[in-house]
Amino acid sequence: MTTNMTATSSAISSRPVRTRFAPSPTGYLHLGGARTALFSWAFARHFGGTFVLRIEDTDLERSTPQAVQAILDGMRWLELQPDEGPFYQMQRMDRYREVIADMLAKGTAYHCYCTPAEVEAMRERARAIGAKPRYDGTWRPEPGKTLPPIPDGIRPVVRFRNPQDGATIWNDLVKGPISIDNAELDDLIIARPDGTPTYNFCVVVDDWDMGITHVIRGDDHVNNTPRQINILRALGAELPLYGHVPMILGPDGEKLSKRHGAVSVMEYDRLGYLPQAMLNYLARLGWSHGNDEIFSREQLIEWFDPAHLSRSAAQWDPKKLNWVNAHWLRELPLDDLASRVAPRIRARGGNPEAADLPAVLTLLRDRSETLEDLAEGAMLFCGPYTPADATLRAETLDDAALERLREFHRRAGVLADWNEASLDELIKTMLKEHGVKMPKLAIPLRVAVTGHKHTPSISAVLALLGRATVISRLGTTLAG
Repeated sequence: MTTNMTATSSAISSRPVRTRFAPSPTGYLHLGGARTALFSWAFARHFGGTFVLRIEDTDLERSTPQAVQAILDGMRWLELQPDEGPFYQMQRMDRYREVIADMLAKGTAYHCYCTPAEVEAMRERARAIGAKPRYDGTWRPEPGKTLPPIPDGIRPVVRFRNPQDGATIWNDLVKGPISIDNAELDDLIIARPDGTPTYNFCVVVDDWDMGITHVIRGDDHVNNTPRQINILRALGAELPLYGHVPMILGPDGEKLSKRHGAVSVMEYDRLGYLPQAMLNYLARLGWSHGNDEIFSREQLIEWFDPAHLSRSAAQWDPKKLNWVNAHWLRELPLDDLASRVAPRIRARGGNPEAADLPAVLTLLRDRSETLEDLAEGAMLFCGPYTPADATLRAETLDDAALERLREFHRRAGVLADWNEASLDELIKTMLKEHGVKMPKLAIPLRVAVTGHKHTPSISAVLALLGRATVISRLGTTLAG
C-alpha cells in the first residue's frame, strides 16, 4: 500500500513562511473567519513571513461587491494588513484553464459526460447496498478499459483522477496525524460544464502559485484537505503544512450563529468595541500563552506558537469580551479615546465640544465597557438638558430637599474655586451641619441639575458641568 504523507511534524517549513486568508465574499466577515485571518496573520508575523489576502469569488451567484467590501472593511478595522493582495480568483481564470488543460494532457484529469441525474442514480444505487454514495468512475480512463461513446449535446465536466489505493496522511498543526483512505474519495469535479473551475481546484492552484507554506483554517475544511493534497501531488507541487482549528461555539454550546447576537466583525465596531480588544479576545478563542488573558498586538506576535492552538472548540462569552474591552478602554490615551467617542456623541445629537471631553471620559471610563457606553454617559455633559419629569420631582424634591438645594445654590454661587475638591468639601460640610446622609443632598442635586436620579460622583459631575450651568439649572428648579 502506498501512502501520501505531508512533510514534517514541525510547524516550520524549510521555505520562508507564507500564510493566507482566503474568504468567500458571500456575506460579511464573521467572527470565525476573522479568527482564522488573525491566526494566519499572527503566524506569519511571528516567523517573519508573508501574509496573503485572497478573495475566492468564483461563486458568481452568491459573491457580491458589497460582501468583498465588508471583508476588506473588517480586515482594516482589525488592522490585519496583508503583505500581498487582495488577489481575486475571477481574475485568474486563464491560469486555472491552463492548469486544467495540462492535467487533461497528462492524464491526471479527464472529461466526464455523466449528467447530474446519472450521478445521483449512481449514489442511490450505492446507498441501496450500504456503500458510500459516490461517482462510480464511468468515464475514468484505465488501461484496457473501453469508455462509453461520447453522447451528443452533453458538455462534460472535468474530474480529477484521484489515487484509488493507499491513504492520504498529514500531520495537522492542530489535530495531529490525520489519515484518509483514498478509496473514500471519489474523482472530484475540478471544472464545471461551462469550464469554470471549482473551489477545491482553485484553492490548490492559488496555494501552489502563491507559494503558501502554511494553511490555517477552520476544521470544516478537514475533508477538503486530502483532495487538495492529492491534486497538489499530481501537479508536482510542494505541499503546505495544514492546521485546522475547531469552530467557535455560542454561549449555549451550539454553533455560533446570528441568534447568538452580532456575529459580523463590523457590527462590533458599531456596538463600540475596540479593534485591539476584539483581536485580544479572538486570539484567546482557541490559542493561549500560559494564563495570559490580556496582551497587546505586539505580544501576540512575539508569543504566537501554533503548538498552543487548542484542539477543543472555543466558546463565545460576551461578558468576557466586555471585560477585555473595558480593559483596553482604560489603556487608551484620553485624546485617542475622545476622538473615537466624539462621533458617537454627535450621532446622538450631542456636541462633544460642549464639555471637556477628556475630563468627562476620565470620569466615565472606569464604569464603561464600550465606546457606546461612554458616548451615552457623555450626553449628560454634551447633550441637551431635559429637566426631571413631574414624577421624579415629586419623588425626590420634597420641602426639606428643596430647602437644602436653596442653601447649596447660595453657598456654591460664592465658592472661591469651582472644582471637584471644593464642591465635595461643601457637600460634606452641609451634610454634617444638617445631620443627614449623602443621598439626602446628592440625589436632589442630581435630579435638579441633570434631570436624572443616578449619575457618577455628584461633585465631579457638578465640577464638569461648570458653575454657570449648575447655578442656572438649580435656579430654574427652585423657581419651578
